[in-house]
Amino acid sequence: MSAAPEAERRPRRWMAFLPLAAFALLAALLFVRLFAGDASRLPSALIGQGAPPLTLPGLDGASGLTDADLRQGHVSVVNVFGSWCEPCRFEHPNLMALAADEELKRKGVVVYGLAQKDSAENVRRFLGALGDPYAKVGLDADGRAGIDWGVYGVPETFVVRGDGAIAYKFVGPMTAEALAGEVRPQVLKAMGAPRP
Repeated sequence: MSAAPEAERRPRRWMAFLPLAAFALLAALLFVRLFAGDASRLPSALIGQGAPPLTLPGLDGASGLTDADLRQGHVSVVNVFGSWCEPCRFEHPNLMALAADEELKRKGVVVYGLAQKDSAENVRRFLGALGDPYAKVGLDADGRAGIDWGVYGVPETFVVRGDGAIAYKFVGPMTAEALAGEVRPQVLKAMGAPRP
């Protein structure tokens, strides 16, 4: 009689570990997927499309950033940043280098800033301490413009053709290597893109 209850308990012990095994398998799968792929290569549905509408206030009464600024016939670089964003501080010297690039300046390239979920005072302090590479800064205090532009998280940088169509999106902090090997070539490519 004691053999039957013992046999019934063994399968129950095994089943007690089944949820733990399933959780461990799921956790391992999620961990592997977390590091799979390059986050800077996230696709954007806006590539080739016109830039979403923008009507953002500027700093200290200066004119803000509008989508009309992006349709002036010159290639624009729109950098989405925040004074509260540590990777934005890391990439800032590379934005300064991009804005100071004499060849691109001669070709009419303009760098704009879109300050996401930030205050004018904080942005002013940030640019005062690190330098201001932007021709204009638009304040996106509520983050609505960032949502319209499909921003995953700051920093992100967009290359916009002279007709206002988005040509390229770079996700994450722009390193010197990314500037030289990806962003700058995409700016030059956008200059030669045929216009519809």
